Amino acid sequence: MGLRPGIWLRQWDARVRDSGSRLVDWLLRPASLPWRLVSLAVVLGICVSTSLRENWGSDNAFVVKAAETLLDGGSPYEDKRFLYLPSAVLMAVPEALLPQTALRWVLPVGMSGLLGIGWLAALRLFSVPLRSRFAVVGFAVFALAYKPYVNLVLIGNWTAISAAALPVALLLVARRRAWGAAGLVIGLAIACKPMLVPLGVLFLFARQWRGLAAAVLVPLGFSLAGALLMPSPSLFFTKTLPFLLGGQDAYALPWDASPIAVLPRLGVPEPVAVAVAFAGAGAGLWAAWVRWRRPDGVDGGELRLAETACMVMLTAFLVSRPSFDHYLLVVLPLLLASAVREGSMPRSPWFWLALTPQVALLPWPSELAHKRRAFKDCATLCGLAFLLARRALRPRRVTLEPVTTAGSPPRTEPECAAKPAESASRTAF
Repeated sequence: MGLRPGIWLRQWDARVRDSGSRLVDWLLRPASLPWRLVSLAVVLGICVSTSLRENWGSDNAFVVKAAETLLDGGSPYEDKRFLYLPSAVLMAVPEALLPQTALRWVLPVGMSGLLGIGWLAALRLFSVPLRSRFAVVGFAVFALAYKPYVNLVLIGNWTAISAAALPVALLLVARRRAWGAAGLVIGLAIACKPMLVPLGVLFLFARQWRGLAAAVLVPLGFSLAGALLMPSPSLFFTKTLPFLLGGQDAYALPWDASPIAVLPRLGVPEPVAVAVAFAGAGAGLWAAWVRWRRPDGVDGGELRLAETACMVMLTAFLVSRPSFDHYLLVVLPLLLASAVREGSMPRSPWFWLALTPQVALLPWPSELAHKRRAFKDCATLCGLAFLLARRALRPRRVTLEPVTTAGSPPRTEPECAAKPAESASRTAF
């Protein structure tokens, strides 16, 4: 008599989790020199191929143009495509001073470098050795297989700054309890691009007012300085902000992965789409709060910290207009690095199923390419948000096995592939 589908799926999930544990053990071993060279060649190859393309740096060009306009005495907000805070204009001045030939080669390397910093910080958050196969080969495979990575390096979007800043900030909190320094990092990232603004919720959950103040005052100070240097800074409120809150225009719609934009394209009335998106965001925010209130108790709190932050950001992406595919690069390094912990989301096959639409080498029908790719991006966004919220709302019980050593009393070790932080960091939250 055949197994019922539910039982079969649970057994399949258990087998995949067991195989995942063995795979993680192998990945944590040191990578050989040839593997390091191959991984470096892959990343540099992506940078070189990007520099040789005609449409390189298309998103970065709007920020550079804004800085050039400021240097010429004009208002950057005359261009409706410049959507960042006045502080971003100041940050872009060094780029505006570089010749285009140099910027063509520097920008892709800088984007890859920022993504690499985020990856390494996420690995250190979970105590993964930086010379391991997971660290070395994992980044190269991620760069090749995950299509939004190549897209981000190509267009030079400043999302890369947020992708680096979030893991670095969480690492500061987990290792040094440095919420103030973490707030400073988040604040600098917001000054460049206000993507990490929702992360203020994490500081509220933790009641870390000094860190929250740093995250607010740093971009505010830079923005005030930028506003004083430019004519008509009020255009940000009267022109740019309404344009951004309205989801931009038809130019951005084909790539907007927000359910608010995608569902109407599938025939759902817009008020219903808005209600669905905000309902999902409300559930996600509740899941983040539940996850934060449930200490791990066995791994120093790193997994709780990472999953709460990722849940907050995914919740924001559900309702932000627009939401592009490369936004997920802010949370994916943290989620992928957490695979070294038993029971983490990447240990489930459903996590990889949610990422399937973004696999670069997987053929898709032509109607899902180009101007309809937002359907795939929305599916991945909603899938990851649902899986992480489900994990947060359904706590997993972890059993500790006693470990004895000669001359010392019995103690317990966490069930994880990579050792957690030292005991000092266990009281960080």
